[in-house]
Amino acid sequence: MTSPRKPIRKAVFPVAGLGTRFLPATKAIPKELLPIVDRPLIQYAVDEAREAGIEQMIFVTGRGKTAIVEHFDVAYELEATMSERGKDMAILEPTRFTPGDIITVRQQVPLGLGHAIWCARAIVGDEPFAIILPDELMVGTPGCMAQMVEAYNEVGGNLISVLELPREEVSSYGVIDPGETRGALTEVRGLVEKPPVELAPSNKIVSGRYILQPEVMRTLENQEKGAGGEIQLTDAMARMIGQQPFHAVTFNGRRFDCGSKTGFVEATLALALERPDMGAEVRAMAERLLAR
Repeated sequence: MTSPRKPIRKAVFPVAGLGTRFLPATKAIPKELLPIVDRPLIQYAVDEAREAGIEQMIFVTGRGKTAIVEHFDVAYELEATMSERGKDMAILEPTRFTPGDIITVRQQVPLGLGHAIWCARAIVGDEPFAIILPDELMVGTPGCMAQMVEAYNEVGGNLISVLELPREEVSSYGVIDPGETRGALTEVRGLVEKPPVELAPSNKIVSGRYILQPEVMRTLENQEKGAGGEIQLTDAMARMIGQQPFHAVTFNGRRFDCGSKTGFVEATLALALERPDMGAEVRAMAERLLAR
């Protein structure tokens, strides 16, 4: 078994999706670059990884997604112009990366999340790694991945983040079959994808953050297509339960489903209301609109 104490240095971001739910906005702009207030979704995800001590960001991209990489590149003309005008350059600091710490691989055919992760196998190598789905905006202090890395340092193995939902809502998500619970940690005995409410083994849903051992790549290598004719990450993880330690971390924070338009609007409004530079103005604006 891979040593449970190898540090988590790499994170995989599956960003090859077409973003069809946000058309026409995503016809020419990657969905991951749509902003929540003034930061693109992918920036929130990368900042979360950095906070957790992760050094190397691996983007699994598709056609038309080069702008994601450019967002983290040096913009000489922009920075020179801002400098000449005496503008604050600190706002661009999170978008700068050490050369070699942003790596992209292509997923030529959209064959599912499991396939997207498998595309990063050569870069992941024999190390445990994180997976962050940028659609799932997780807001907390510390961030979701930092909470997971802390748990990983305690128990090793594989971890997934979960949130507790009202039981009647769980049939839209992956749900864990829970074992022993200790604080925020719950042993995972099984994973069920979108179960009927009456058959759901718990109300703890999988929420877009993972720390996995490299053996998952070999599981994905030989895996048959699952639901929707795609290679499902959930299926590969389920096959590893019982072979390696597997835990869920109940995230202490909030989740916004930015893969849906209503979730995207909710995240924008919630984060804007909390901003000291605009919160009061946004609240007054919302009250005016509701009063009509």
